[in-house]
Amino acid sequence: MDEQQLAEKCRQGDNRARKELYELYAGRMLTICLRYSNDRDTAQDLLHDGFIKIFHSFEKFTWRGEGSLRAWMERVFVNEALQWLRKNDVLNKTTAIEDVQEVFDQPDEEDIEMIPHHVLLQFINELPTGYRTIFNLYTFENKSHKEIADLLNINEKSSSSQLFRAKGTLAKKIKEWLLTNDR
Repeated sequence: MDEQQLAEKCRQGDNRARKELYELYAGRMLTICLRYSNDRDTAQDLLHDGFIKIFHSFEKFTWRGEGSLRAWMERVFVNEALQWLRKNDVLNKTTAIEDVQEVFDQPDEEDIEMIPHHVLLQFINELPTGYRTIFNLYTFENKSHKEIADLLNINEKSSSSQLFRAKGTLAKKIKEWLLTNDR
């Protein structure tokens, strides 16, 4: 069944289609939930809540071509995760990172490519929640600082500042990793 047929059958309440949708996309959506929650149990809860929201919101989905179903689902899951962050006031419980320089040397792209993907993801997951959330929204969701500010109910400059600090922290971790893992 192609994506458009799958979406239409889900819209009609077909449980086999819903199961297929879940099996096709649960792994990817769990990754999104983990990216924002940084806790497997919370991510599983967000996954569950996100799929319930999707199954009850198919009337809001508009087919725009191949990939539009996945893109719509990703937006729903990102919004679900952001709602959880706001509800639990997680963004205001961020601890400051004292060791972040105001200016940092960005690692070379070649150096970054040498680091295993899972190590880079670990570095991102180790960021304080506010930094990680803004980094994820800016980097993975392609949101502008204005959009991030609106989503998180913060000042645009705060978004920019936290992104800068997140990048600085990541640059430091990358440099340390490169020094301890012979190039």
